[in-house]
Amino acid sequence: MKIDRGKNGNILFWLAIAGLLFFGFQHFTQQAPIPSMEAYSALMADVRSDKIRKIDKQDHILNVFTKGSEEYKVYAMSDPHFMDDLLAHGVVVKETEPERPSFFVQFLIGNAGMIVLIAVWIFFMRKMQGGASGPNGGAFGKSKARLLEEDKLKATFADVAGCEEAIEEVSEVADILKDPAKYTRLGGKVPRGILLVGPPGTGKTLLARAIAGEAKVPFYVISGSAFVEMFVGVGASRVRDMFEEARKNAPCIVFIDEIDAVGKQRGGGVQGGNDEREQTINQLLAEMDGFENETGVIIIAATNRADILDKALLRPGRFDRQVTVGLPDVKGREQILNVHIKKVPAAPDVQLKYIAQGTPGFSGADLANVINEAALLAARTNKQNVSMADLEKAKDKILMGAERHTMIMDEKEKKNTAYHEAGHCVVGQSVPEHDPTYKVSIMPRGRALGITMFLPERDSYSASKQKLESMICSLYGGRIAEVIINGEDGVTTGASNDIERATELARNMVTKWGLSKELGPLNYAEKEGTMFPSKMSPSTEATIEEEVRAIIDRNYARATEILKTKILILHNMANALMKYETIDKGQIDDLMAGRPAQDPEDWVDKKVISLVKDESIVGNGKPASENGA
Repeated sequence: MKIDRGKNGNILFWLAIAGLLFFGFQHFTQQAPIPSMEAYSALMADVRSDKIRKIDKQDHILNVFTKGSEEYKVYAMSDPHFMDDLLAHGVVVKETEPERPSFFVQFLIGNAGMIVLIAVWIFFMRKMQGGASGPNGGAFGKSKARLLEEDKLKATFADVAGCEEAIEEVSEVADILKDPAKYTRLGGKVPRGILLVGPPGTGKTLLARAIAGEAKVPFYVISGSAFVEMFVGVGASRVRDMFEEARKNAPCIVFIDEIDAVGKQRGGGVQGGNDEREQTINQLLAEMDGFENETGVIIIAATNRADILDKALLRPGRFDRQVTVGLPDVKGREQILNVHIKKVPAAPDVQLKYIAQGTPGFSGADLANVINEAALLAARTNKQNVSMADLEKAKDKILMGAERHTMIMDEKEKKNTAYHEAGHCVVGQSVPEHDPTYKVSIMPRGRALGITMFLPERDSYSASKQKLESMICSLYGGRIAEVIINGEDGVTTGASNDIERATELARNMVTKWGLSKELGPLNYAEKEGTMFPSKMSPSTEATIEEEVRAIIDRNYARATEILKTKILILHNMANALMKYETIDKGQIDDLMAGRPAQDPEDWVDKKVISLVKDESIVGNGKPASENGA
């Protein structure tokens, strides 16, 4: 086995420390064997009988030699007449000095703890100064970036779906790495850095790997948190080492994931400017200024929060481009599903466009999880392929949570949950601009006893005031249904999350979105992440509370009126939930039209009922809303 010198030195160093610790431990814990001792009275009897020839004293042990060539040992006792008795009977007495360890051994034993501390301190100092060598440096000051060679980068732009605009933005980088002269002949400069910005799971890392795979260049990958340690100067040393290694392997790509861990704005806290994180970002800024773009080193970074990055990091000349990798639209979701479905055996009845239409707001990682969950569900029942029913169950599991079959509710609690969820559904179906109901269930899922899931008809970018008030109205539908059925004293705690979300919506309407006539289009919300909240006058705070209360009261009264008017539909829907536990869009439409709900077996063979009327829509994803008891 081949071991480099740095690694070998580390092994020898720690072996020496371990040996020293073992030696000290043995010295302080090991007990010498106890010799067999005779009684002191027996010794004195032999002395008086003139049987003793010689006594050799060593510490507190008396080695006794008899005239008959016998030998035994006795513990010395404090006897003032003992020596007189020995001399009177002609016993030769000799005292031998005990064996003592050498000065070196005494020094080691006496200072073992201090020696260990000094050795550990020297070891860490060598690590901090880059004194050890090996793969990736093997030292604190060495870069932790992992190098992926060209033959290990199999991802290409064909493996990335749902973000055509982002691919178009970054595809130029691959061409630049292949043929930089093509882009510099007219005086253009090769970009030094590209910042990928987007929500988690949208494929930023995959996109960076695809760039390197297309360009067929080495790919360094490191997380932003890997730069910063508790020791001052380590992060800056790692940045220097990373850029030095990258220059040796140019042209190449250096990918820094979660750069906000090290690249946050400086001077935003109460601490001074000499902490480790600020030294690291200063070194990163200096390195990005210090290398020429002719070297062929391109930095790609990814973050979910570009707003908290230091402004000096984002200026042209460092990160020249910001590429947004957003949530996919319905077309992009179908493309992503098509990429992942190739990894599993799919049944002929699988129609991914319906899954794409029913998953607004899903990221690429969420969609990959849908395919994976469907494959696991199919494998659990020993199927040979993944069917559409498996995909639907997997989608419901991710949207609404896993069913809790082991949780058994009594009839009273089950009935109360049925009316609660029916109240959400009836109000949601009756107010304008509200998303249609996808599914209502009183099967416990996650932490909820029941759930009402709304899915939008199309991807949308924003919400109107009317839609926001309709959402508040439906959120109170469950509580109001409990009041109507059980009375004011029979209301349960099941609406706690509904109340919290409704209050948050109303407060945002007043303080953040400028939808209050009294306060106007002004921002009264606290800036996210600030350490010192701004102060408002008591009158302004009172006005905000009054406006929030007015929005809540108005929509509470509206929901109450809807449920009283449609009380028969409320009863019928609650009864259907008690019978079937879960009702789908077809049954909900029947109940809202005054017809009895169909039995699921009558229409289960219709495969999928699409909630999307216009299949050609595109746009940004919007998270599905849900109401749960």
